[in-house]
Amino acid sequence: MNNNVSYKIPLWVNILQGLLIAIMLQQTFMFFFDHQAIAASGINVGTDSPNLNMLYEFGARTLTMALVSIIVLITQNPRYFLVILLMNIIREGLETIVDPMFPLANAPASPTGDLIIHIAIVAIEIWAFIVVYKIVKHMDGAEKSVAS
Repeated sequence: MNNNVSYKIPLWVNILQGLLIAIMLQQTFMFFFDHQAIAASGINVGTDSPNLNMLYEFGARTLTMALVSIIVLITQNPRYFLVILLMNIIREGLETIVDPMFPLANAPASPTGDLIIHIAIVAIEIWAFIVVYKIVKHMDGAEKSVAS
């Protein structure tokens, strides 16, 4: 018996992923086109090759993750969601440590506030990962019972 309804990614996980994609696309735009916003954050942005290389590489990597996330969102494949959610958890988890230790000049929150915000975001991402992991485990169990 194949019950596809139980394999559906919850709406809140899709919304979370959509918000994360929007953030990544905004960051990509800044890395490629809005160097003044990066300079306003306190990062020394020059027009020399090494600085531009770094900005464009950050932009390329962020754009790649955003595009892969969009593909995952379109396919709605729970196994793909696990990978992208794990990438989000690692990225945000590291930012949870880095951002409060080395705040940007125009950070929207104090280092303590930033830490609390990041902990909340990572907790939601971990919750999404667990929910999707349970869906994948349920799928695997159904596939094994069909095979036997």
